[in-house]
Parts: sequence; C-alpha cells; structure tokens
Amino acid sequence: MMAPEPTTISKIAFIGTGGMGQGMARNLLAAGYDLTVCNRTVAKARPLVDAGASLALTPRQAVEGAAVILSMVGDDHDSRSVWLGQNGVLAGNPAPHAIAIESSTLSFDWVRELDEVLTAAGLAFIDSPVTGGRGGAEKGTLTLLVGAHEGDLVRARPVMAAYSERILHFGPVGAGTAYKLVVNLMVGVQAVALAEGLLLAEKSGLDMSQVSQALTHGAVASPVIRAYANKMIGGKHDEVTNFLARRMHKDMDYALRLAREMHQSLPASAVATQVYQMLLGRDLADKNVTAVIEVLR
Repeated sequence: MMAPEPTTISKIAFIGTGGMGQGMARNLLAAGYDLTVCNRTVAKARPLVDAGASLALTPRQAVEGAAVILSMVGDDHDSRSVWLGQNGVLAGNPAPHAIAIESSTLSFDWVRELDEVLTAAGLAFIDSPVTGGRGGAEKGTLTLLVGAHEGDLVRARPVMAAYSERILHFGPVGAGTAYKLVVNLMVGVQAVALAEGLLLAEKSGLDMSQVSQALTHGAVASPVIRAYANKMIGGKHDEVTNFLARRMHKDMDYALRLAREMHQSLPASAVATQVYQMLLGRDLADKNVTAVIEVLR
C-alpha cells in the first residue's frame, strides 16, 4: 500500500515569539503563509497578531491543522513542554505528515529523544538551530544549521527559506544541534578571553579606545571581538543583541555534556563555562552576554 501524499504546506504554527521568534515569524507572514502564533507571555505575540497572524493560547491549539510546526524557545525544559506537555503539540491535531522544526538551542540528548518521540507520532522532525542573531531574524538572513533526512528538508525548505539566507545540512537529526553547540561554546570562550584581555589592558593603563581599535582590526579581530569589544569597554550590557548571558551558560553547559558523551576533554571551555556560572543568580544573568566582563572586573 502506497503512503498518502504529504500535505501541501500552507498553515504554519510558530511557538515561541521572543527575541528570535518574533523576526522569524514576521518573515513567514511576509511570505504569505497562514500563521498561528503562540507564546507563554501573550503580550509578546500581540505585534504578530496585529500584523495578521492568528493567536493560540497553547501549542495544542496552535497546531490544529498545521502542516509545519516551528519552535523557538529557551531550553530543554521549555522545549519538552511545547512538544510533550499536557497542552503541547502532541496533544493537538496537526495535519497528516506535518513537519516539526525545532530551532531552539538544546542539548544533543534531548534532540535525539525528541526525534524518536515525534517520528513515532507520525511527524517528520528537523533540528534546525540558527545563527545570525536578532538582526538576522528580523531581516530574514539567518543561517540554519540543519540535521534532517534529506526528503524532509526538501519539503520544508521553502518555508525555512522565508526566514533564512543559508541552509547548511550537516547530516541526520542531531547534527545541526551538535554543530550549534560547538559554535556557541567557541563564542563563549572567546568572550571570556576578550573580557580578561580588556581588563588586563585597563589595569595596565592603556588607552582603551586605542585598544578597541587595535583589537577589532588586528590578528584576533574575529566577528565576536568586533561585536563585543566596545560593549564590554563601555559597560553597555542592557541591550541584548544576541542572547542573554544565562543562555550562553546554558549552551556551553549543553556543549560540555556532549563532550562528555563523546569522551572529549575540553579544559579551557570548562573553565570559561564556570565564569558564566558566576553570573547566575545575579541581575547580570539577564543582560547581554558581554556582561561576563563584570564578574571578572
């Protein structure tokens, strides 16, 4: 017996319309999709409703008849609630052969578990964390880091292209998450190294404007250095340009968990993660990642 044809993609459910999800969802609206949005804090979904999206109060309501379901939330706990909670996606009635796209930065273990649960329920699952920051989400220029079966990605690609500039397919489900954890771990370590270097330069009496100029145009002038140096020097941590400092700790912790599973020692990364842990429980945790300099100052 032949399998029925996949449902044509028209209706999309987007769950998690915070800093990143807001821009991604707005680009889906601009592309003409029938979009239903859901966010734990309803006020954050209101601008999208004003722009033409439908509002659902729970993921269960949001996925009714949806051919694609997108999630962009904070961590494993939030993701589990979205997909498996009492009012989660699997309690609802998405379209047959619906595609589930998890774009949050999550642990490798949870992504693999989620894949098993969702595919057993008849959904096609794609793990697709993103890079490009809030600016990229708003402009539709994100890079998507994908782990998926090729056929599922082919079906989902037109939708994903609406909010991205590049789609990098790293392999099967889990591969996109593994790469994202590698990237965020490296960003976190670079930010700690930058903070330490700036503090040493400051204590040495150097002209910090000249230090900034030299760092952002010299041999170590990575995108991280260029993005973070002046914010650290000026103490400008209130505007969250990428993600919260506590989210960086979370991502680095997930990366270290992956490293333990792969039996790979990461001593420098482990120490850098401890620095971010010092932010937790303080008001710095909800500031931009550059606030890591303040716990070392």
